[in-house]
Parts: sequence; structure tokens; C-alpha cells
Amino acid sequence: MISDDVNIAVGKALAARRKELGLSLAQVSKRCGVSLQQIHRYEVGHTPLTVAMLVQLSKCLDVPLAYFFEYLKDVA
Repeated sequence: MISDDVNIAVGKALAARRKELGLSLAQVSKRCGVSLQQIHRYEVGHTPLTVAMLVQLSKCLDVPLAYFFEYLKDVA
């Protein structure tokens, strides 16, 4: 299903940015005001990200919102 693929792709982008910054799940959780478990669910694609949460994550991870959509090129 395409929506699952989108969730997984955006989650991969989140995980990639976290790793680029050398941050743990706990550090991202604290920095972004979201539980560690929720960040993990986003990263693995189990929980879809709302637009509001994407905006929040883009700010606290210092990337443009479009960063998360670059990973969608592989989603058919």
C-alpha cells in the first residue's frame, strides 16, 4: 500500500537525519518534545507523521521540510 511506503520513506529520512547529527533516539526525543517510543515508531513507519509533526521535526533537526520528501522518490 502506498501510504505505508510513504510512512516508511519519511521514517527513513528521520532516522537518517538523526544519525547525520549523531543523535540518539533519546536525544531527539528530548530536543523535539516527543517520546522516545514515538520517535522510534515514526522512524520504522509504524505511525504516520502529521504535517504539524513534520514541521516540528524539521525545526528541531534543522532541515527544511522538503528534506523528508526527498526519500519519497522511490515510492511508486
